[in-house]
Amino acid sequence: MAKPPEPGIFVQSPISAEQGLGTFSGVFTPSILTILGVIMYLRFGWVVGHVGLWLTLAIVTISTAITFLTGLLISAIASDQVVRAGGAYYMISRSLGIETGGAVGIPLYFAQAFSVALYTIGFAESLVQVFPQFNLTLVALVTTVAVTALALQSASIAIKAQYVIMAAIALSLLSLVLGQGVEPSAMAPPEAPGTVGFWAVLAVFFPAVTGIMAGVNMSGDLKNSSRAILIGTLATIGVGYEICMLIPFLLVARADPASLVAEPLIMRWIVVWGNAILLGVWPRVQGIGDKAGRGGAKTLFHFCPYPGVTAYPKDRAGGII
Repeated sequence: MAKPPEPGIFVQSPISAEQGLGTFSGVFTPSILTILGVIMYLRFGWVVGHVGLWLTLAIVTISTAITFLTGLLISAIASDQVVRAGGAYYMISRSLGIETGGAVGIPLYFAQAFSVALYTIGFAESLVQVFPQFNLTLVALVTTVAVTALALQSASIAIKAQYVIMAAIALSLLSLVLGQGVEPSAMAPPEAPGTVGFWAVLAVFFPAVTGIMAGVNMSGDLKNSSRAILIGTLATIGVGYEICMLIPFLLVARADPASLVAEPLIMRWIVVWGNAILLGVWPRVQGIGDKAGRGGAKTLFHFCPYPGVTAYPKDRAGGII
């Protein structure tokens, strides 16, 4: 009879090629969906309205350059070793030592868990903009509980849903490109355009480009983690940068700074079909599940594994978690 693993020892079986996810589905898609999220739809106009076109392009470039350096480091580590389940925590602990990995793993888990608020508030804010009778706090609370429960119930549903979400985002971006200018808004902006400084605006925008970690967190579900993380991460950074550099030109050409600052959903009035933007914003509520149900849960599980317990109680996204 096989000897059971010793308490505190986590044994991971390899993922077969039939079970694992590829570069596109496992790394590129979850990463690009996180980048093209609530900040792009709800705060990009605010960014452009305060600092103007050229400084916005500088903010996008600086933020992406930082992410690119991080992506190069991730790619170097991934190409040098087999990256198993645990994502960034696994890579740090195996490269810098278990002590450093533990020191980083704890705040990494809390960062992933607290980032749920970003997606929750973004979804709730856009919903209240369309339906003013709703209470923002109540919408955020119900959404968080519902999506987290869904992520814990079935990770495979979240994996399959990302293709529908990508199609919705592509439709919203196409509608934005084909849109037209809008009249100046009658709504008074919360602050005058230009009153928020460059670094404060950069701090608001920067989380939008950190979405590459969503793909890294899928390391335990990939067919070939070394190849998928290398190609998928760098491709995400390149595609995300091109899109984020295009949108400011569209916003500047079609709305005045006061309207960009005053209207969080200014893109809804620019696009050919206004509800196309909602198709891009609302499905991103799945990001709550990405952070709480996949990223945060996996980091915590592989940081302090317990024999006989899996990161998902019901099923596994690509085989072995």
